[in-house]
Amino acid sequence: MENLKKAAKENTGNLLDLTIIAIRARATVGEVSQALEDIYGRYGVKQDVIKNVYKNAYINKEDFNEVDNALLNFKNIAGESPKIFMAKLGQDGHDRGAKVIASAFTDIGFTVEIGTLFQTPKEAVELAIKSGVHVIGISSLAAGHKTLIPELIEELKRKQADDILVICGGVIPAQDYQFLYDAGVAAIFGPGTSIPHAASTTINKASEKLMRMHNYRNARMNN
Repeated sequence: MENLKKAAKENTGNLLDLTIIAIRARATVGEVSQALEDIYGRYGVKQDVIKNVYKNAYINKEDFNEVDNALLNFKNIAGESPKIFMAKLGQDGHDRGAKVIASAFTDIGFTVEIGTLFQTPKEAVELAIKSGVHVIGISSLAAGHKTLIPELIEELKRKQADDILVICGGVIPAQDYQFLYDAGVAAIFGPGTSIPHAASTTINKASEKLMRMHNYRNARMNN
């Protein structure tokens, strides 16, 4: 690994060849990426949310009746619109799906924040807390879900922010769903899920969690 960093720093040697050597020596993709990031920094991209496109173009407008009802109920409980942080974790640069959801949820009535690519669970949690969100939505398309999502949920607990709902979507095998539910994920949206269904489910789950937290706090105060 040191040879790779030295070559990157001094602009000498073949970085691909040195990467292959490092991986054959059991280095992970994350370790190789971190070695190069230490020299070059992390690639950043501005994550824009495109507004006023999705809902206006959606054909079956009646599909949004349930979403609108869920939004009204949430606002009555929370006093504000639901706020979601869209996260891409680990070595997963496939962000098109997350951007589609972010734009659609914005049109539906969410306040949406999008994290940068290649975040650690800790970085995502810190930004989510700073943004004051009700939900973290994780887009997973690189098979890191069984490691990164439980790490994020544990980080929420460490920060005493486990009142934030966690949902996920992307390419996640059905046989892994129960593992994620057991870890604390509230909802999983696989390929083909309609956006109105994902939105209404997310809002309803967030409302239920808010009510549970309110009831729990009231019970503690009364005792």
